[in-house]
Amino acid sequence: MTRQLWAPSEQSVAAARVTHFREWVNEHQHLALGDFNALYQWSIADSSNFWREVWDYCAVISSARGEQVLANADQFPGAKWFPQARLNFAENLLRYRDDRPALISLLESGARRELSYAELYAQVEQLASSLRASGVRQGDRVAGFMPNIVETVVAMLAATSIGAIWSSCSPDFGLSGVLDRFGQIAPRVLLGGDGYFYNGKACDSLERLANIAQQIDSIECVVVVPVLSAAPDLGTIRDAICYADYLDPAPAPLVFEQLPFDHPLYVMYSSGTTGVPKCIVHGAGGTLLQHLKEHQLLVDLRREDVFFYFSTCGWMMWNWLVSGLASGATVLLYDGSPFAAEGQFLLDAIDSEKISIFGTSAKYLAALEKAELKPAQSHDLSSLRTILSTGSPLSHESFEFVYRDFKSDVCLSSISGGTDIVSCFVGGCPVLPVHLGEIQAPGLGMAVEIWDEQGRSVREQKGELVCTAPFPCAPVMFWNDPEGDKYRSAYFERFPGIWAQGDYGEITVSGGLVIHGRSDAVLNPGGVRIGTAEIYRQVERLREIQESIVIGQQWRDDVRVVLFVVMAVGQALDEALEARIRQSVREHTTPRHVPAKIIAVTDIPRTISGKIVELAVRNVVHGLPVNNTDALANPEALALYRDLPGLQQD
Repeated sequence: MTRQLWAPSEQSVAAARVTHFREWVNEHQHLALGDFNALYQWSIADSSNFWREVWDYCAVISSARGEQVLANADQFPGAKWFPQARLNFAENLLRYRDDRPALISLLESGARRELSYAELYAQVEQLASSLRASGVRQGDRVAGFMPNIVETVVAMLAATSIGAIWSSCSPDFGLSGVLDRFGQIAPRVLLGGDGYFYNGKACDSLERLANIAQQIDSIECVVVVPVLSAAPDLGTIRDAICYADYLDPAPAPLVFEQLPFDHPLYVMYSSGTTGVPKCIVHGAGGTLLQHLKEHQLLVDLRREDVFFYFSTCGWMMWNWLVSGLASGATVLLYDGSPFAAEGQFLLDAIDSEKISIFGTSAKYLAALEKAELKPAQSHDLSSLRTILSTGSPLSHESFEFVYRDFKSDVCLSSISGGTDIVSCFVGGCPVLPVHLGEIQAPGLGMAVEIWDEQGRSVREQKGELVCTAPFPCAPVMFWNDPEGDKYRSAYFERFPGIWAQGDYGEITVSGGLVIHGRSDAVLNPGGVRIGTAEIYRQVERLREIQESIVIGQQWRDDVRVVLFVVMAVGQALDEALEARIRQSVREHTTPRHVPAKIIAVTDIPRTISGKIVELAVRNVVHGLPVNNTDALANPEALALYRDLPGLQQD
C-alpha cells in the first residue's frame, strides 16, 4: 500500500460538486450510490443515463437534446452520442455576460489585461460579425498562429459561434511545422500575433506569417494582432489587416448557430515527430460535455475560482483551460517561459491573482525542486486549493516536494489523457485521498482498464491502458481520412473494438493509477517490458542530474538500455556517478532496468509542448530519419545523439 499524502476533510467532501452530483443522480435515478467508487461503477454500467445526468447537472445550453443518448452503442468506433441534439459550443462558454472577470492575460514582459464576461461577449460579437462579412461559414476553418492571449480566445469563440472549425499552433513552431498542420486543413482566415515574449526575448513572427500566407493558397485574409508593437508592419504579408481595423465597429447581434452534437469544433494535431501530423477532429458536443464533467466534478471548478493551466496554443491543455468559461470561472492566460524570473513569475501570480486551481507540468515541479525553491516559505498561497500536473508522469519525489515545500493542504491531481481525446482518461478527484506516486482515479464515464499482452484485464500489474466502451469525446474523425482507416489504425488496431491509448500503466491496490510511459517507448531488454518513467524516477532524484532520456538500442540480437543524462551546473559524469546511477536503478527497480550505457549530453529534444521524444532519439541512434523536426522546440539537439562512439561498442 502506497503512502497517503493528503485526504480531503469531511466538510470539503460534503461541499464538493461531485458529492452534489452523486446526490442528484440518486434522486433522479432512484439509486443509493454511497461514495465516489459506487458513482464511478454506475457511470460505466449505465453510461447513457450517466451522460444524460451530466448534461442536465452541468446545464448544457441547447436548442434540442432529444431522447436518445447513444446510437450504435455496440460500435467502437461508430457510436453516436446525442444524435438528435442541436447546440453551439461558444454559446455555452458565453453563458455569463456580467462584470465578473472572464479572462486575465499575463505576458512574461509584465503586461496584464483583464476582460469581464460582458466585455468578452462584446468582442466575440464584433469578430464574429467580421468573420461572417469575410464569408466564413459552417465548416470553414479559421486558424490561429497565436500566443496565449485574450484575442486567441475571442477568435476561437467567434469562429465556433458561426460553426467554423478552429485550429491553432503556437508561434514557436517553425514554418514547416505550421505548413504541415494548417496546409492539410486549408483555412480561409489566419489570425497571427506579430510576435511573442519568451525567456527574456521578444520574438518576431511577421516573416513566418508572410510565408504561411504565401504557401497556403486557401488563406483569404491574415488578421495580425499587435503584441510586440502597437503598429506592426504588414507590408510583406499578403491580404493582411490589423486586428483593430478588422473588428466590426457596428456588429450584427451575435447568432449562435445550432449544430449537431458531433459537428467539428477543433482540428488538433499529433506530435508529428514520426511522420506528417495526424489531424484529429473533435466534435463540439463531446468536447463540451467532457470538459464540463472534468472541470465541475473532478476539478471542483466554481464561478469564484481563478483557473490557470500553463499551456501554449499548440497544446490541448489550452483548449481544456478555456472551456473553464463554461463554468463561469476566471480563466488566467499566461504567455512566456514557465521559468521566467528564476521560476518565481508563476508563483508570484498565484498570490497576486489569487489562483485557486494551478495547472502545470511534471517538469516544472521537478525544476522547482532542483532549484531548491520552497514556495511554502516564500509565498502566501492561501488562495491555492488544487495543483494539477500533466505532460509526463509525476515522480514520487515531486509528490513529496509539493506536500513538503509547496503547500501541505492542497489536492495534488496528476492527470493523464491526450490530444486524442482533448481531455483525460484518468485524473483528480476532490473527494479521494492522494497517494504517493499515484493518479487518483479513472474519469467518470470512462471505462478504463489495464490489459496484458493477451487482452486480459489486470490489476497491480503493468500493461496497456485501454477504454473498453464508447465515450463522447472520442474524435469524430481524422481530416482527409474518408474511410476512417487512419483513425482505426491509431486506436483500434491492437484490440478491435477497444480504444488503446498507447500508455503503459497499472492500477494499484488502492484503486489509483500509475502511468509508466508511452507504450511505443517501452524498453524490451531480454523480452521484459520496462516503462521509461520507472528509470527517470530513479535517475533524476540524484542532485547531479538535471534531466535524462532513455531508449532501447538494438544490440547483438537483443535490446540494451541506454541512458542519456544532462548534468546539473558544475557537475560531471564520472565512473563513481555512473555506479551510483546503476545502483539506484537496480535497488529500486530490477536488474533489467539498469542501463548498459550512460552518456552525458548537453540537451534533450522535446516537442513544443515540452514532452521528451524518446522515439526521435531512438531513430537517430539507429541511423533512421526523423521527420517533421519542426514539431520540436529544439531540433538541433538531435545532432547530439548521432554517431556516438560509445554506442558502437560493448
